[in-house]
Formats: sequence, structure tokens, C-alpha cells
Amino acid sequence: MEQTKVNTPRLFMCTAIENKDEIEERYERAYNFFQSLVADCSEKEAHDALNNAVCKNHEDVSLGMLMSILTEPHNATKCYRDLTLITRDGLNSVLNNLSTLILERYLKFQDMTRNQLLWLVKEMIRNAVTGVDSVCWNLMRYASGGDITPKNIILVESLLDIYIDNRMWLDKFPVLVCMVVYTYLRLIEDHNIPQLMALRQKEVNFVIALIREHFNEVLTLGRDLVRLLQNVARIPEFNQLWQDILMNPKSLSPTFTNVMQLLQIRTSRRYLQSRLTPDMERKLVFLTSQVRFGHHKKYQEWFQRQYLATPESQSLRSDMIRFIVGVIHPTNELLCSDIIPRWAVIGWLLTTCTSNVAASNAKLALFYDWLFYDPEKDNIMNIEPAILVMHHSMRSHPAVTATLLDFLCRVIPNFYPPFADKVKQGIFNSLQQIIEKRVLPNLQPLFDSPKLDRELRTTVRETFKEFCSNGNGEGVSGIRDEGNDDIPRGGPDEPAFSDDEDDMLPTIAEDTDDDDLPLSEVRARERPELAAAMPLLLRPFAETLLDERSSTAATALLNACSSPMPTATALADLFAATLQEAPPLHINRNPTPAELDTVMNSPIFSMFNYLVGSNDSNEAKRKLVLETFKEIYAQSSVHSVGYCLLFYLKVCYERERRAEKDPVKKRNVKFKVEVYKEYCSFLELKLAESLADDFERCQECDANVLVWLIPDVYREFKDQVQNHIRLLHIIVSTLDAGQLQRLVCLTLQGNLMMFKSDDITTMLSTSLGWETFEQYCLWQLLTAHEISVEDVLPIIPKLSYKDHAEALTSVLLMLKQERPTADVVRQMFCRTVDDEDTFVVSTVMYWCQDYEDKVADLLAVLLSTRYPGTSPNKRKRPGKHNIPPNAPPSAELVLGHLEQIRVCCVEQDDMSIFNMECLQKALQQSQSNSSDSLKRQYGDLFSLAWEDELPISRRARKMVSNSLPMNPNLHSSNEDSEEEEIVKPKQAKRRKKAISDSD
Repeated sequence: MEQTKVNTPRLFMCTAIENKDEIEERYERAYNFFQSLVADCSEKEAHDALNNAVCKNHEDVSLGMLMSILTEPHNATKCYRDLTLITRDGLNSVLNNLSTLILERYLKFQDMTRNQLLWLVKEMIRNAVTGVDSVCWNLMRYASGGDITPKNIILVESLLDIYIDNRMWLDKFPVLVCMVVYTYLRLIEDHNIPQLMALRQKEVNFVIALIREHFNEVLTLGRDLVRLLQNVARIPEFNQLWQDILMNPKSLSPTFTNVMQLLQIRTSRRYLQSRLTPDMERKLVFLTSQVRFGHHKKYQEWFQRQYLATPESQSLRSDMIRFIVGVIHPTNELLCSDIIPRWAVIGWLLTTCTSNVAASNAKLALFYDWLFYDPEKDNIMNIEPAILVMHHSMRSHPAVTATLLDFLCRVIPNFYPPFADKVKQGIFNSLQQIIEKRVLPNLQPLFDSPKLDRELRTTVRETFKEFCSNGNGEGVSGIRDEGNDDIPRGGPDEPAFSDDEDDMLPTIAEDTDDDDLPLSEVRARERPELAAAMPLLLRPFAETLLDERSSTAATALLNACSSPMPTATALADLFAATLQEAPPLHINRNPTPAELDTVMNSPIFSMFNYLVGSNDSNEAKRKLVLETFKEIYAQSSVHSVGYCLLFYLKVCYERERRAEKDPVKKRNVKFKVEVYKEYCSFLELKLAESLADDFERCQECDANVLVWLIPDVYREFKDQVQNHIRLLHIIVSTLDAGQLQRLVCLTLQGNLMMFKSDDITTMLSTSLGWETFEQYCLWQLLTAHEISVEDVLPIIPKLSYKDHAEALTSVLLMLKQERPTADVVRQMFCRTVDDEDTFVVSTVMYWCQDYEDKVADLLAVLLSTRYPGTSPNKRKRPGKHNIPPNAPPSAELVLGHLEQIRVCCVEQDDMSIFNMECLQKALQQSQSNSSDSLKRQYGDLFSLAWEDELPISRRARKMVSNSLPMNPNLHSSNEDSEEEEIVKPKQAKRRKKAISDSD
């Protein structure tokens, strides 16, 4: 075995400083295990050993044999044969692990491992193994575009040969056929050097055959198929295919009408993703989801060195742009954060491109979804990056904006002249959608920028004249443009700068490269555009608000709003830009009035003032504020409005209470709950869900604010929030120990009521999947609210001793404070019997310390009523009354738990509970009516019922000596339930006396 470990082959290439990772160690352990089974064995012995081992450890045997195939070519044929013979899942686990290896470790494979992998895939295809097509899909992702290194060419050609040799197999998988066509169409573009002409011709012949024979399937590739076919249109075979597509479409498929049918289908994201290797994909996803704007240059430089350093890699930029545009769609939270946005990454890819052809293809890749955009079918996220690249590049890289606008104007007549009107309509649809979705508030500053040369501006105006003025008919300066666009902005005799001179004006802010600035500074440069969307009189107020970001500036702006009123959209954009840069809401655990006044200086709180007042003169502004909030909600630009409104109402409530000196009037101060309800109603939000959403966002902002709001929210919205599962989970997932203590204290003071007994079972069942501390917080709060044990009884049988330790421990401590009743005992005995589960034993043994007579009687009743046909009448009555028929435990369950109790009593040398007369009779009755199998299974338990004399335990002697003071404690109250009066203490006392006499 030691020799085997030393000679374990290596799957991966490692440098001297790299340690083995978990995957490699796992495969080596599996390989060593496999070798230990077959070493020094004959073929028959090895086969028998593998069959025996695979029944117990299928995964390790399969992985060991897989590693042997990948690292030992001389044993591969025999090992693969044995693997197919012993597999129990049709090689499914092998295929899954193989796909994982390819996606995560292919680039680290030894050359021998890569060759063996191709051999294994070929063998699996030859044997028609189910699922091998997914392995082919993952492997093709490493056939990278823009890479003509020997290793990549070997992979490309090897896969091509496999598909050619197994064409009948390939034809059975339409999705894989599309993947093969898409992949090799992209690769043919790069194989244009003399050394690769033979390979290219083989690829061309194969792809042409696939397209013509599977044209209906290939149609599903959509518009990006046309893009790739354009790149290879000069090759004669593809030129002929183009002729058929354009002139004779029916020859390809009876259902194919024209190329527009292809262009109107959006290409699936899986194909756009497939043209990047998994390693590239991970890096780009990391760049666009983790790296902050302003700190991204070192990552981009590394990426450039790794993937874009060679001349042939320039064609890869189109694949990356299509991936970013079509696959990476960030969430609203990410869009509002300072993570590097998609437009910045695309701008970097465009500005670092060194090939004119690659640059043209990259621009087409960026605008491709614009050309035939349909708002009903396409996604706004596919056209958003292009407009933002142009918008943000205007300041620091105006040449990028100029070349993109020029491309956009030229592509309309030149993409395909017969479809020029359709291309123009698609681009117009895109621009209209951009304005409607508020990606940009106004296109005028972009299309009429003085940084564009005169000729380009004229072309843009002519092409997009519908978008060259804002909604008020005003240009970017706010002066209404009613004359000829070419007339200078000054008077006819006044001097004016030419466009060329405008370009030369030395403005430091404009010359600063945005790449070196944080995203907040980039956004700050957009202030003139935000202010320009406001009416002329309000623009100074808007600029002041953007500068100061204070409540005073916001109040001044809103007070100045009069006819003409600003639009809700313009106001929403302005306040969203202001609030995105404002510090988050934050308070201490016990905020002082001065601290609250400081926090309330945020602009958003000045807007709430117009919701609280009831002055008729402010009704128009009140409606404007509500419409502004609705627009902000629709844009998802600011997520703090809801909980900030709750915070504002809480602060107002506390201020009014502090200002009121009369204790009676202070108690009568009302929390203005109707304001929040009106806000939800206007935004068409469900009240309970809105509160939960706001608490979730508040949790992400500041836990102290959330805890501070809890008492008032649960008091004012009790019908909506009590027992609200999602809201409760948000709260307990936020609390620390100090905050939990505060809520418990508020509950004990009577100032917080978070639960109601109705339907508490559903909430408890849902909470079983929460984290440990979250569940402990929940049970602490439940205990503080004095939730009765009857409310938790239904979940006792469902709790798993291993998986629900938190809930089970809490229930156990609740039962510790209760007296035993028939309902509780019945639910406990409905639990599955498990040797490791000591819940029932622990509860019963604890109760026996004070209520042994009562526990024995309850157990006797429970056991006797499992045999209703033979139970004596005096046992039937309490059984019917105390054990309702809602799923009572079976006789076997009761006996199982009693057996566990017996074992515990034996270990403690204390059998007093089984000495009780009632339990003795119940055991006798149970034994006489049980099956032979139960009698054998519980023989030790039943043997207790036939002993005439039993030794008096320590507890029995204690009970005899202390019987007088003990009985009054057990039965002194007339208010005890009927279950607690079944057995009189005197019966147990007589039993003990009789035993003593016999001794």
C-alpha cells in the first residue's frame, strides 16, 4: 500500500509552491482505494472485489477507476470495460464528476490526461452512454476563439474528428448540433493562416453539412447565427449558403421564409456563454459583481495579459461583449452600488482594441440587439450597456462616443439595404425604451454634444431627429430651439465659438479620466443633466440640493414648486441621485433627540413633511411627492423610502410625546399610521408584504433602526405583522444578544406583543429550517410572551432529535415548567422511537420526581386505551375523554417509549413507577392482547407485570415516608383537569404498604 501511494499518478499540473487541493486529494484517495481492491488479483478476483465494493461505496470505486482511465493509458481499455460492467447508475456519477472536473480543472490537466479524456469521450459516444452529450458540451467550451496555440488546435480538431466519426450519434441531439454549429462557425473565423487551412476546410465542410441537413434546428440559434455567418461570408461554401438564405430560402426548409425570421429570434444565453471558457466567465463575473469602480485597473490589466495579449485574441472581444450584454444582468441592488458597471468594462474592451476589423465586430456585437429590438420579446438589459457607454464616455473618451454614434448611424443603411427601414425601426424602439425605462432621462445632451464634430452632429440630428429635443422642446441649455439647428446660439451679430473651438476649451473636469475616479464622482458629473430636466425656475434649487444634499435644500426646492410643476419622473431622478450618495440611515442603540435631529437632515425626510400635513394648499405638492415615490419605486433606484417613512413617523411620535407635559395627553399622542397606509395604497402595495420588504432593507442598512422600530410597528400594525413568518425571520436574523434582551424586556413590560396563538404551529414548523441562533431568539421571544404549551403540542411529534435540536430543547424546557397532562403525554408518545432520542425519557423521568403517581396513571391510561375492545369500563371512560382520536400513538409506539423508560429506571436502580398498581394492570392487559412478535420484542418490559413482589426502590421508600405532605401538593386544588384526578394518591399508598407487609 505504501508503494501504491508513492506511485499515485497526477491528474493536474502543479508548480513547486502549489499544494494539492481537495479535488485532487479526493481522486487520489479513490484511486488508492481502487488499487487496494485489484492489486495482485486475477481478473476474476478483481471483478468480484469490485462488484462487492461498488455495492457499499459506489462513488469511490467509480472515481478511482475514472482516475485510472485518465492517467494510465495502458490500463484504460481494461478499466473502462470493468467500469461499464460494475456501474449501478449507467455511468451517471462518472459523467457528473467528469463534467465537474472539466468545468473547474481542465486547464490544469496534464497533456496525457487531456488525451485520455478525449479517448474516454470517444468510447462513451461509441457505446451510446446516456448523458455524454453534456460532457461534449462542457468540453467544447474550452475550444476557445482567438486562440491558435497547439493545445487549443489539438482539442478543436480532436472534437471535430469525434463528431465526424460519430455523425449518426450527433444527429440524435439537436441542441448539441446547434452548439457544434455555433462553436465551429466562430472558430473558422480564426483559422485563416496557411498552417490551418486543411483544418479550416474540414470544419467548413462539416458545418455546411450540419446547417443544410438540420436547418430547422439551427434556426433556434437566432440572430447571432447571422452575425457569425457574416464573418465567414467570403468563404465560397458560406457564400453559396448566403445566396440560398437570401434568394432561395425554401431550398433550406419549407418553413423558412427569409433572413428576418432569424434576426427576430434572440439568441439563447447558453450559446453566448459557450464562447467563453469557464475560467474567463468566472473572471468576468467577478469583475462585474465584486470589484469596486476606481479599483478595477489592476484586474483589467491582469485580464488583458492573460487573455487578450496576442494579435489573434482580438477577435475574442466580440465574444466577451456579447456575453456581458446578453448574460450578465445585474440586480437593482448591484446597479445602485459602486461595483464597476457593465458599460465601464465594455468601454475598456473597446478602447484597448488594436485591430480595425475586431473593433468593427465589437461595435456590432454591442449594438446587435438594437437592430431588431422588439419591446415585447427583447430585454432592456441587452440594450442598456451601449447607451451608457456612449453617455459616460462623452466626458473622458469623446472619441469612443463619436465612433459609436457614427457606427449607429451607418449601420442603418448598410447592415442589409432591403431591411434598412426595419433596422431603423429596431433602433428607434431601443431609444424609445431607453427613455421610457429612464435609463437616461434625456438623449439631447448625447446627440447634440459640442464635443462631436459638426458633420457627425448633423448626421445624428438627421437620423434621430425625433430624439434631438427634450419633452419641453428645450435643448440642453434650456433655451427653446424653434429655428434652424445650424443658427448659432448667440444673436446674429454676436460672436460665438465654433464647434472646433468648443472642443479645445480647457476644462479640467472634462479632461480627467473617469477610469481613475470612484463611481460616486462619475455620477456627480451628471448633475447638470439632472437639473436640466427641471423647469427653468427650479434649476438653481436643484443644483443646490445636489451640492448640499440636505433637508433644508430639499424643502426649499419643494416649496418653490409651483406652476409649471416639475414632472414626477424628473423629481424622482433628482432625489434618487441625491439619496444614492447620502450616508445610510444609522443610529445608536438608544438614540438621543440631538442624534435624531441630525439624522433627519437627509433630503428624503423633507418630502415626508408633505404627507403628514393636512393643509389643502399643499394638496398638489402632496400628490406630487406621492407620484415621485411611485416613480422611485418603479425605477428601483432607492430602496430606503419605506423604512425611512416608518423612521420619520416614529421620530414625529417621540417628539410629540416629549413636547407634551400632561401625562394624560402624552398617552393620547397617536402614531400617524395612516400616512404609511396611504403610501402603500398609492403605490399599490400589500401592507404586510411592504412592511416585510422595508424591514428587510432596514436590516441591511442598520439593525439598531430596525430594533427601534419594532415596538411601534407591532403595536400599530398588529393585525398584519403578528405571526408574520417572513417578518419574524428578518428580525431574529438581525438580532444580537443585547437587542434580543431589549425585546424580551419590552415584552415583559407589556410594550411589545409579537405573537398570537392563532396558527402558531405553521410559524414554528417553518422556523425549523432557520439558523441555530435565529431559532433560539424565536424561542426566547415565545417564552417571554408566555405562549402556552398547548400551542406547541402539534409540532412535538414532528421534531427530529438530530435535525431540530434547538426547538426540541426549548420545548423540553417548557414541559419542565408544566404539570403532566394526558394531551402532552399523548403527543410525546406519538414521536418515533429512537435509541438516541431521549426527549420522552427525560421529560417523564423529570416529572416522576414530583408527580410519579400522576405520570404512572397517565401512562397506564394511554397504554390501556390502545386495546379498546378489552379495556375495563373504568378505563374506557377516561380514555375516551382524555385521549381524543386525533392520531393517537399506536400500541407499539407506547410500548417502545415505555421500554426506554424501563431501561433508564434500571440504570438508576429505581423501578418505583412500574410498581404502581395502575401500570401493573395496564402491562398485564397489554401483554395478553399483544401479538407474539411484540411479546418477544418487549419481553423485558412485560416481565415486570408478572412479578408478585418487587424490591422497594429509594423513591418508593421516600414516597412512603413522605406520603402525607406529598399528597396534598398533588391534589389540593379543585381546579385540576380531569386528567389529573384519575388516580387517587391513596391507591399508590396502599400498594406501597402491601409491598412492605409482604417483605
